Amino acid sequence: MSKRFDTKAVHFQQDDGEKNKSKTKPIYQTSSFAFQDLQDMESYFTGEKEHLYTRYSNPNTDDLGFGVAQLEGAPAGIATSSGMSAILAGILAAASPGDHIIVPLDLYGGTYQLFQQELQEWGFEVSVADFREPQNIEKAIQPKTRLIYAEAVTNPLLRQENIQALNDIALRHHLTLIIDNTFPTPYFLQPYAMGADLVIHSATKYIGGHSDVSAGVLTGSEELISRAKKRVINIGANLSPFEAWLACRGLKTLSVRMAKQAENAAVLARWFKDNTEAATVYYPRDLSEKGNGAMISIDLGTKYDPTLFFKSLGWIKIVATLAGVETTVSYPLNTSHRTVPEEVRQQLGITAGTVRISVGIEDAEDIITQFSAALQHAKK
Repeated sequence: MSKRFDTKAVHFQQDDGEKNKSKTKPIYQTSSFAFQDLQDMESYFTGEKEHLYTRYSNPNTDDLGFGVAQLEGAPAGIATSSGMSAILAGILAAASPGDHIIVPLDLYGGTYQLFQQELQEWGFEVSVADFREPQNIEKAIQPKTRLIYAEAVTNPLLRQENIQALNDIALRHHLTLIIDNTFPTPYFLQPYAMGADLVIHSATKYIGGHSDVSAGVLTGSEELISRAKKRVINIGANLSPFEAWLACRGLKTLSVRMAKQAENAAVLARWFKDNTEAATVYYPRDLSEKGNGAMISIDLGTKYDPTLFFKSLGWIKIVATLAGVETTVSYPLNTSHRTVPEEVRQQLGITAGTVRISVGIEDAEDIITQFSAALQHAKK
């Protein structure tokens, strides 16, 4: 019997076949698995037993990859040590040194560094294009182009990527399409079902959901995930069992959290537009029938002092991450996009007044009250 999204989110963990059944999946906090004799050990290599060594696989990490893949509608998934390692595993599964990759101008700062420094030092060729116009991507394609990489919703200015247009281009030119779906989560958007070959999540964010885990997940076709798994094993980018267990626990409440956080975000975005003098309010539109996600960005413009604003946030924490159950803010200029060249930041519109807001599950009126107080203190 097929299961709907919320049911799959709760019932994704696989049966261990244990004699004594635990209601919650145990944590397999072990570096390796024991065997009765040499013949029993050989059964791992013949495929009769699943686990040998936790760097290769573990019931908890396998659950996380499987669970997120189920929600994405993808055949397979693998958990990794972070969102960045999931990105790297996906790239290494789809391309090789000497191949050409096309990425958008408005990449998250950490991903920008991966493409512009590490991958190019390893022999990959990378071109940056303005993905707002599909023809710019077409112009960037070369004979050695192998993949297109993009974010479903960009960080921090929340541009919604035209995944269908990217998929059309990828199909036309026989390219692999990789989408980072961290901001929307599979609750709002499922890029694999829209044609993407690989879908990435920084499970540190909404999948874990409580700011207590660092993890990544890569989902896609069985062939590509099989290739990615080899890379993860060989470079040691595996996730620890306990981190995987925490992320699995978070995954079970993904839909409940996202529904509430998106509801709060919609209210807050409207309040910023109607009741403040912020120069710009960035918030997705028509992302999904379920809502538009839980991220908002604003540009304080010339009416507010950013330093006073951040000093006056009260219980709203200033952090370099996002997606916990509590409302937080970040300052992209000094964190996520600190290493992005100034001319690129200017071109994108990331200014000294840009504030990224991760909306939590608190009462919406309390969130508004706190931001209102901070803006009043910061008003010039």
